[in-house]
Amino acid sequence: MSKEEDNKTVVGRWFTEFWGKNVNLAVVDEIAAPNMLLKYSLHEPRRGREDIKAFMTDFRAAFPDLNFWGTADLIAEGDYVVGQWEGGGTHTGPAFDDFLIGSLPAATGHKMHFSGTTVLKVIDGKIVEEHGLDDGVTALTQLGLIVPARDVSQRS
Repeated sequence: MSKEEDNKTVVGRWFTEFWGKNVNLAVVDEIAAPNMLLKYSLHEPRRGREDIKAFMTDFRAAFPDLNFWGTADLIAEGDYVVGQWEGGGTHTGPAFDDFLIGSLPAATGHKMHFSGTTVLKVIDGKIVEEHGLDDGVTALTQLGLIVPARDVSQRS
């Protein structure tokens, strides 16, 4: 297989085992570089395997049904793989304070469903960077952390 095909295999496994319905945190030690950077617009950047595992553990505790899945074939060029996805979950767990814009109290029952695009850099079979651009406005609005302008004007 080509380098690009190998990299798509690594990223496909990451999307399934880390971001998919049934998380396998062992995959972090297997295919994430020791100092991997995980960066999305909704959350503080995370660096390193332990920080990334702690992030996902807390995220899944707050959203037990969290699930993300690919919506298009992966595209690879050199060390980079790009994927489109969608997903979300229901906040039925403990309070969650990892969103940059604010925190959720325990078990709000709010559902989020949103989409995004992610660029991952893979070197020698290890993911060194994951940069995602997600539809955070949609997710944060669904969770009640952003109030649409039309709702604000109606409250006046």
